[in-house]
Amino acid sequence: MDVTSILTNLNAAQEEAVTSDKQHLLVLAGAGSGKTRVLVHRIAWKIQVDNISPFAILAVTFTNKASREMRERIDELLGISLRGMWVGTFHGLAHRLLKAHWRDAKLPENFQILDSDDQLRLVKRVMRSMDLDEQRWPPKQAQWWINGQKDEGLRAAHLQEGGDPFLATMLRVYRGYEETCERLGVIDFAELLLRALELWKYNPQVLAHYQQRFQHILVDEFQDTNAVQYAWLRLLAGTVSGVTAVGDDDQSIYGWRGAKVENILSYERDFSNTHTVKLEQNYRSTSNILLAANAVIAKNADRLGKNLWTDSGEGEAIALYCAFNEHDESRYIADRLQSWVNDGNRREDSAILYRSNAQSRVLEAALLQADIPYRIYGGQRFYERLEIKNALSYLRLMLNCHDDVAFERVVNVPPRGIGERTLEVIRNLARDHTISLWEAASAILKEKQLAARASNAVASFLQLINEMSGQLDELPLAEQAENAIQHSGLIEMHRREKGERGQARVENLEELIGACRNFEPEDKDLPVLPQFLDQVALDAGDRQADQDQDAVQLMTLHSAKGLEFPLVFIAGMEENLFPHKMSLDEPGRLEEERRLAYVGITRAMQKLVLTFAESRSIYGSESFNSVSRFVRDIPKDVIEEVRLQNTISRPTSYAASAIRSDEGEATGFHLGQQVSHKVYGEGAILNFEGNGPRARVHVSFEQVGTKILILASANLVAV
Repeated sequence: MDVTSILTNLNAAQEEAVTSDKQHLLVLAGAGSGKTRVLVHRIAWKIQVDNISPFAILAVTFTNKASREMRERIDELLGISLRGMWVGTFHGLAHRLLKAHWRDAKLPENFQILDSDDQLRLVKRVMRSMDLDEQRWPPKQAQWWINGQKDEGLRAAHLQEGGDPFLATMLRVYRGYEETCERLGVIDFAELLLRALELWKYNPQVLAHYQQRFQHILVDEFQDTNAVQYAWLRLLAGTVSGVTAVGDDDQSIYGWRGAKVENILSYERDFSNTHTVKLEQNYRSTSNILLAANAVIAKNADRLGKNLWTDSGEGEAIALYCAFNEHDESRYIADRLQSWVNDGNRREDSAILYRSNAQSRVLEAALLQADIPYRIYGGQRFYERLEIKNALSYLRLMLNCHDDVAFERVVNVPPRGIGERTLEVIRNLARDHTISLWEAASAILKEKQLAARASNAVASFLQLINEMSGQLDELPLAEQAENAIQHSGLIEMHRREKGERGQARVENLEELIGACRNFEPEDKDLPVLPQFLDQVALDAGDRQADQDQDAVQLMTLHSAKGLEFPLVFIAGMEENLFPHKMSLDEPGRLEEERRLAYVGITRAMQKLVLTFAESRSIYGSESFNSVSRFVRDIPKDVIEEVRLQNTISRPTSYAASAIRSDEGEATGFHLGQQVSHKVYGEGAILNFEGNGPRARVHVSFEQVGTKILILASANLVAV
């Protein structure tokens, strides 16, 4: 292969990056700018022009898929197979290293790797040996905490409790977990990286061998590296090897996983003699989409700075739809999708993105109603999610305590000390006497067949279900659901889980309450709970589209990174939803939310549709949020506000407030009025549902937030 063919079809910036002769290179690769192409061609350049052996090059990616693609493209470009070349993920390369040097790494020769589930089981085992209450100290929280310390390069021996009871307990678990892993000869995924780093730190001869071996190191998605990965790279590079780092600080969206955007921001300082190249020409999106993305990300202060551009034309304006509520929003998206398909497009060329998993419930319902096949990318449908199945099982038990499937699912969720041995006793009695698990548990308690601790745990569970069941006739459906997830301890268990996953599960449980609040039974004269559970079962029976079926893609904004679609919807563009309300209180989180918006916008190739709702029932309560600051950042001349014939709107900034003008009549109150409530204090009226004394009124109270009240019984007083 000659030099000319390596540089074929590269633009000027890409060619500069591929051919740079500086020791270190930082490639700031904007969305859709051809970063993989640059990485592959730079490897070919190093082999063909700089005469570096393919086996003296180390290329690191973040996913197995990316490493396979890189290897295939290198083989294709060079026309030869480079099977033994060191191309892989951080974890894959660390594993290869540890297998070769297991003695120096103080590991058994045939050490085993724990996946996440196996690791959690081991953490539980350690915590049980310490007699820790799993309700007070959730094992998932301990697992998350241990992995977080390892990602920072910290062993238990490096940490001090400093009088903090939480830290003291976590340290005990960490020490016990380390000792157990050592005894069993197993390591987890975070340990792979930490042990590989320590292999080099404590074995200079091994480090010297690899520093001499690898003349050039290339790293993809550099903005996603954590503390251990960065330390690993710096140690390996030493003072001789060259490093090419390819990444985009504007797409660093995994801070909650331990990724440190600071690594790419400080690269030029830590690696002297660095040449920086910016890839700003975008080959994916239209000019209008890029103008929007540039405007949103420009508000971030801590960035290296670049400006995406394209020569592919202006394209369509960005559509902005102001919905009355989340159901109107979902119907609009479904209608727009159907029009897209009717125009001859494939559904799989479109995607609906959202900030929170909980948003998918209403979107799924609208797509099912419109008979539009869909697939949730990298996730599960709403009613298939673990926390939702658990909550529904409690509701089913409240309705029918003899539901064995529900009983078995939640009898020890959250953990309440009912172990497998106790369950086996209950199962055996139920099978022998052909009775339900509930009846068997009751009989065993009466006959005192269990040890005191197990007996108390089972009795407490039966009492819990009985108490919640006794309130079914008194409470509306939404309050039944709230009762179930609160009193069962489900929501508290996930609140303690920490991290993005725990937060998502809490939001999903709260969204289930919203689903109950909005549920309309077919028969008003029959109990509502069994009708709701029947409907959920029917919805769950409508499966996602098969893998080979043409279907629209639904996914969170985090899952969308690295993907592209001709048509993209971003739903829920509202303050407190996106940016997420939790980002407003934590340093650095708002900047990460802005980067997430930038990632979402740049997934669109031809058409981008942004939607927001004036009122939204989500996480179990009604909210009235203003349009997202990210929408307000977009230049007005690239946005086209959608006006449907049957909507009545009162436009302010970006159609900020459409209301039904006739509602609220004959109530004695008006929108915006200051009122007082004997329990909630003072607040302002935001909205009405209906007229007269039976109208529901939405009031934003200063102390407790927004409440929905029936005027006839609220006893509101005008201030």
